[in-house]
Amino acid sequence: MSVKIRLQRHGKKGKPFFHIVVADARARRDGKFIEKIGTYNPITNPAVINLDVDAAVKWLNNGAQPTDTARAILSYKGALYKKHLQGGVAKGAFSAEEADKKFAAWLEEKENAVNNKKESLTKAQKEAKKAALEAEAKVNQARLDAAAKAEADAKAEEEAKLAEAEAANAPVAEEATEEPAAEAEGTEEAQA
Repeated sequence: MSVKIRLQRHGKKGKPFFHIVVADARARRDGKFIEKIGTYNPITNPAVINLDVDAAVKWLNNGAQPTDTARAILSYKGALYKKHLQGGVAKGAFSAEEADKKFAAWLEEKENAVNNKKESLTKAQKEAKKAALEAEAKVNQARLDAAAKAEADAKAEEEAKLAEAEAANAPVAEEATEEPAAEAEGTEEAQA
């Protein structure tokens, strides 16, 4: 019987969630499995992986073959590195304590890298939000300036129309004042 370490899909359409399982190679993708050794959520950034490293190493030592994606996950979580270190202990290259120290140092380094990535993502997200707010403030200011300019132009136009109307009314008023004077002169001449 050929045993595989592979992913079993769960979750909604468009929102996958995977169980990392040990299963018979002949079983269906989401069918029977021998043991569930972890979960994988690719939706989040960075992806959330929960893996029982010891169980994965046990199955790797028993001959289970991981699929390509499962191999990448096992490598990311250190299961393949731990298997490699155990091979060194079995050959006598170093002791089990040294292997445990190396693995703990590797895990700490990996954890720091993941935390740095999370911090950089949150920082980039904050900067993007700040830039978007600044751009929105600029657009709003431009709108306010355009509205103020349009209002000032409308007032200037209105004042120009009023001045023009006053200028047009003023000669009429002067003509009106001159006509009664002329009429008065005409009446005086008529009386003489």
